[in-house]
Amino acid sequence: MKVSIITVVFNGEKTIKSCIESVLNQSYNNIEYIIIDGKSTDNTSEIVKSYGTKIAVFVSEKDAGIYDAMNKGIALATGDVIGILNADDFYHDPFVIEKIVGKLNETQADSIYGDLIYVDAENTRKIKRYWKSGKFKKRNFLFGWMPPHPTFFLRNSSYKKYGTYRLDLGSAADYELMLRMLFKHGISVAYHPQVTTVMRTGGVSNQSLDNRLKANESDRMAWTLNELTPYWFTLWLKPIRKILQFVNKPKYTE
Repeated sequence: MKVSIITVVFNGEKTIKSCIESVLNQSYNNIEYIIIDGKSTDNTSEIVKSYGTKIAVFVSEKDAGIYDAMNKGIALATGDVIGILNADDFYHDPFVIEKIVGKLNETQADSIYGDLIYVDAENTRKIKRYWKSGKFKKRNFLFGWMPPHPTFFLRNSSYKKYGTYRLDLGSAADYELMLRMLFKHGISVAYHPQVTTVMRTGGVSNQSLDNRLKANESDRMAWTLNELTPYWFTLWLKPIRKILQFVNKPKYTE
């Protein structure tokens, strides 16, 4: 099974190296690594180029935002399965992709997700939140649940069949894609009950009440565009669920 990993980046010189090396250090051999850069003005491009042919595809050009860059990467991907790892993130250990492929081979699922930890931006061993996803139940979407997007792997065939990221939903584009794939179209999904991805803190949608309200409206639009009807409380439970991620978490990564 060929796995395409897509990293999108803009002015990510501080973190891109740890991201790249977490991919290149994977034990699994058949990985196509694609990096889409939004024409960075710092040293990002030079850092990426220093890895030479270890990066299968490197594109550096203006884009219409993070999800446009992801769509560019998906269009270039030739893997059977596609994972997206943003420049601020990195894989938890060298065996992540090997285990993901093993689970996909075992279940023959169209998609898979795992658990996520958020860490301090400066001290990446210090855990801020622990997102334990839990087993998939379709109806959980109605109660504010979603898989953590940085842990989500999807077969290329599903992108071809059901589409890529919408560019009109802001930070809710990943939520809409997973809602469309898993809830509306009901593609098969497996859960890998281990931490796969580490994310540095600082998500845009949760930085202020105003941003949260905008995100809530975009989340509601994700349901509307798919001709789906959530409960009246569905989208308010979504941020409330995150509170639990701060409780009973270990202090430091292994």
